[in-house]
Amino acid sequence: MWQRAEGALLFVAGLALFHLAGSTIPWWAALLVFFAPDLTFAAYLAGPKIGAFSYNLAHLYAVGAVVYVAGLALASPAAAAVGALLLAHAGFDRMLGYGLKTNAGFKFTHLGRIG
Repeated sequence: MWQRAEGALLFVAGLALFHLAGSTIPWWAALLVFFAPDLTFAAYLAGPKIGAFSYNLAHLYAVGAVVYVAGLALASPAAAAVGALLLAHAGFDRMLGYGLKTNAGFKFTHLGRIG
């Protein structure tokens, strides 16, 4: 329950940071960026170990945070917005109970088994 609540807070915070970034990214592009980390599902075609690594890398809070801070440091509102959306996506997934994957397979996460 606590990790889902934390995910919900990060989802909301990520959306707020996106708004504050001042980017002119259109809504449809922001939606594509928001869901882009889920493309890592395709890495499972190479096996559960590579799939889990790829999925987890794209869903780490730190990745979004680093991209966001880099965007601020480089005075790039678009990069900051992308970082915020990556943070929001990771929070959104945790809120729904989709945790970081284990090498056992897609349905096995640090939050428990999916389904």
